Amino acid sequence: MRIHDETRSGPGPRRHPLAALWSAFALVHLLLILLAVFGPGYPLGDVEVVYRGWAENAAAGSIVGITENFVYPLLALVPILAAFAFGGPAYLATWFALATALNAGAFAVLVRAHRTAAWWWLLFLALLGPIALARIDAITVPLVIVSLLWLRRRPFWGTALLTIATWIKIWPVAVLAALFVASRLRWRMLGVAAAVTAAVVVVAAALSLSSGNGIHVLSFVAEQAGRGIQIESPVAVPWLWQAALGVPGSFVYYDHQILTFQVAGAGTTALSALMTPLLGLAVVAVLLLGVRAQRRGAGWLGVLPPLTLALTVTLIAFNKVGSPQFISWLAAPIILGLVLNGRAWRTPALLGLALAGLTQVVYPYLYDWLLVANPLLVFVLTVRNLLEFVLLGWALWELYRLTALAEPASADQIAQSHHYL
Repeated sequence: MRIHDETRSGPGPRRHPLAALWSAFALVHLLLILLAVFGPGYPLGDVEVVYRGWAENAAAGSIVGITENFVYPLLALVPILAAFAFGGPAYLATWFALATALNAGAFAVLVRAHRTAAWWWLLFLALLGPIALARIDAITVPLVIVSLLWLRRRPFWGTALLTIATWIKIWPVAVLAALFVASRLRWRMLGVAAAVTAAVVVVAAALSLSSGNGIHVLSFVAEQAGRGIQIESPVAVPWLWQAALGVPGSFVYYDHQILTFQVAGAGTTALSALMTPLLGLAVVAVLLLGVRAQRRGAGWLGVLPPLTLALTVTLIAFNKVGSPQFISWLAAPIILGLVLNGRAWRTPALLGLALAGLTQVVYPYLYDWLLVANPLLVFVLTVRNLLEFVLLGWALWELYRLTALAEPASADQIAQSHHYL
């Protein structure tokens, strides 16, 4: 397996001038902000209402994750409170500045590694739409991209950054799990992740106890487990179609405690309880396939990209919670695949773009249609969700193919592996 390195071969700077890349970056982010503020729909509710509300409450002494339960891991408070630095009226502008700055940092690192992948990310962001900047996930995605690119020369700093990202939104744990399976330095990296986690837990527990409240640092686990079936999750599709066809007892409702739209109907309660263990089993199955490939000699260079993609898609496709920003997670593993494998990852790259575009159609522009189970929007969402399983199938097949065709690593691969990890 050969690393595709545009800094040494392939299209040179003339085909990917830096000025054009950074101009496109600025235009895409300006477009996303304009669509978020002035476009149809309302994608800013989480930032303007929920996040800002948490920040205002924290300023008054009621801090989620410290004095009360929190739906996110504790370090999500860092960007949420940082956006409050210039006060409530400037909250949205500060949030956009923070998200754009993080993307710019990740983009700078990516441009040095693989300019074609940088163009792909800009197109992906444009197709995904304003939700790419208007959720807490916008903070984690650039952190994960940088951490994956840092693994070449800074494996432990990359692992530390991945762990920090996981304590902002839980999904980067998929990348950590893939890294643990694929890397020869797995136990050292596990030690780094454990040290970062211990620091977060100890500090959070001390702050909670000093405030006279119970410890809430792990409250996000129970908060997520207690959810019903959210309308955008793949598992919700049968009940959405029943609602669209007028089947009695099947409908969409708003959960005021969780602040999400969910489906109701025969069997939803039982299936909701089963989805968390089912997700766990799916993750274990994917990990075992990755372990099998690694033990049969595929090597970390072969295993890490498809395993990271497979685990990330599994967290989306088998999740009873389904939100449009989840699709933003796909950028990190697909970029990793493009950097390491180039055109061999054309299929997942195209599928990622299709998933992003279909997601923007559904949210925010025509989301109201989905809330009344309009058949056309249910169909669009069904196609989007089916493509998630197509992408998962590609990643699993790639892992299986590596298992079936694994050969002892060549001297060049071994040298490259030591250079990278």
